[in-house]
Amino acid sequence: MWNVIILGITSLLTDISTEMVYPLLPIYLTSRLGATPLIVGTIEGIAESLASLLKVFSGYYSDKIKKRKTFALAGYGFSIIGKLILYLAFSWPMVLAARVIDRFGKGIRTAPRDALIAESAKKEELGKAFGLHRMMDTLGAAIGVIIAYILLGQPNINYNNIFLFSLIPAFLGVLALFLIKEKGENVIKAKKLSLEWNKLDNRLKMFLIIMFIFTLGNSSNQFLLLKAKNIGFNDRTVILLYLIYNIIYDIFSYPAGVISDKIGRKRMIVLGYLAYSIVYFGFGLAKMPSTVWILFGIYGLYMAFTEGVEKAFIAEIAPEDVRGTMIGLHATLVGIGLFPASFLAGVLWNIFGAAAPFYFGGLMGFLAAVGIWILI
Repeated sequence: MWNVIILGITSLLTDISTEMVYPLLPIYLTSRLGATPLIVGTIEGIAESLASLLKVFSGYYSDKIKKRKTFALAGYGFSIIGKLILYLAFSWPMVLAARVIDRFGKGIRTAPRDALIAESAKKEELGKAFGLHRMMDTLGAAIGVIIAYILLGQPNINYNNIFLFSLIPAFLGVLALFLIKEKGENVIKAKKLSLEWNKLDNRLKMFLIIMFIFTLGNSSNQFLLLKAKNIGFNDRTVILLYLIYNIIYDIFSYPAGVISDKIGRKRMIVLGYLAYSIVYFGFGLAKMPSTVWILFGIYGLYMAFTEGVEKAFIAEIAPEDVRGTMIGLHATLVGIGLFPASFLAGVLWNIFGAAAPFYFGGLMGFLAAVGIWILI
């Protein structure tokens, strides 16, 4: 579990950096740079979708050359560059460039890193390993949000100062990666890497299809933050909402992974998507701030029940010689869907009002839960 712990530390530090910035971006874009919700959605959609195209390729090539650490180092390094450009940004196109570079790095590192986690754990403890990584990752997110909240309340600190400070944990996260011990001699050595759709487990194929369809209703989290601002939360309390989400996510990620080892991944994933549906329908109806606090907590449960468990599910049933490729394919499909999802959410918001994208997302979450329960 040494590699799992080190990768968890790297993710913790990187997420401190990212979450010092992420919850501020929709507010920074709309209140400081004059962007509309449609522009916010477009930026997030382009950044996530373009970067996600890389995930299947980085997974494939890490399978082919049997090297995971190199991709992880490069990917986390790009995160530093993205934060630096964000610090220098004076217009929303520069923010777009910063987000694309940051997510480009995520695209390079995600599948090889997750494959390395899978290779560093026993098969019967995959849920535990991914749950532990998710817990450490999300702990970093919670710490990052707390730091942003504290800094934003200081009289001499502005958004650009916070963006600059976020570079410190990002750099430390890259340094931690040098402690990884890649067990190259134990990695499956395939004579020829072969990925044939027809030979994949039917559950895996159906899962990937359902996930792609669901993603069309899974817009950027920044719309949740914008809706909270729309209801009446100020800049600092919006950050606190995001903190609640991350704390719940962190607390339940490890137990969810352990439980999925015992009761099966399917049940846990279905519970997660039902929670997602409740959250999005709730945001569509929400008018009181007290409701929003509860919904952000439930949203944390959705992430805890699905994020690590989905990766464990794929690692469990994918052929070992293409494990990184399949983890990357899942991430790529989800990422490709994020651009039309975020763009559509922005269009629905602009034309039909703030509730419309959330009703659509709630419906897609419910259909995903039903599809997984019946078809997988």
